[in-house]
Amino acid sequence: MKVTALIENRPSKTDLRLVAEWGLSLHIAFNGHEILFDTGASGAFIKNAEHLSVNVASIDTAVLSHHHFDHGGGLRHFFEANANANVYLGEAPGGDCFIKLLPFMKKHIGLERTIMTDYSERFRTVAKPTQILPDVFVFPRISAAYPRPAGNKSLLVRRDGKLMPDNFAHEIVMAIKENNELVIFTGCSHSGVLNMADTVAGAFEGMPVKAVIGGFHLVASPPFNLMAGSRREVEDLARQVLDYPIGRTYTGHCTGTKAFAVLKAVMGERITDLQTGSCFEV
Repeated sequence: MKVTALIENRPSKTDLRLVAEWGLSLHIAFNGHEILFDTGASGAFIKNAEHLSVNVASIDTAVLSHHHFDHGGGLRHFFEANANANVYLGEAPGGDCFIKLLPFMKKHIGLERTIMTDYSERFRTVAKPTQILPDVFVFPRISAAYPRPAGNKSLLVRRDGKLMPDNFAHEIVMAIKENNELVIFTGCSHSGVLNMADTVAGAFEGMPVKAVIGGFHLVASPPFNLMAGSRREVEDLARQVLDYPIGRTYTGHCTGTKAFAVLKAVMGERITDLQTGSCFEV
């Protein structure tokens, strides 16, 4: 399969015409199908797609990893450019999503409030493991065997006028099965990258995980580039990913460049950073 990063935090090192933003959008070409995984924070992914020779109108299926604007902010633009593809997503969080930037400063980070009703016919909510295309699966209700990222503590949901910690029941993970190996797409991994891998691997017992692609949410308060956990905690995560075993990891966005450097020091060639325009075969 071929994966192209249509949007990522980091600008392309080789093509200044590509627009970068705080967000993630991946295009996956697999077995004659085209999948859009997240849409970034705006419509910039469409301009980048045109430049990268990706036809957004021909995308078969889209997946929204969770209900945050930096992954679903481009949904309206996607629907305007693509008349047919359904968007698979987890159940709504039951309130508005916020981030606490300072003790008295909170910012709304949820989806556009009317998008779900304006395009209700295009959304497909998944409440159980679902095959969305041949050998392409999405999973809600992610395992909790491993700790979740420390950075989640600043992420909240407002229900009935009260702010409470987001439990990320709205997060899903996507997996593609190819040649009896699994490639896992995680979005932000708010549920923990190992929990997401565990959820998929549990459904395909004994099948190796060839690669994991997505963010690990190791930043403290996006978009500030601070690690949420300690250096030792990030190093321990890197060793656990290697021991799992996960063959290769491609990560960026909410992983953060400081945490990536720590992961890289442990994982070496088994981990690669993403940037806008990254294109690779898995």
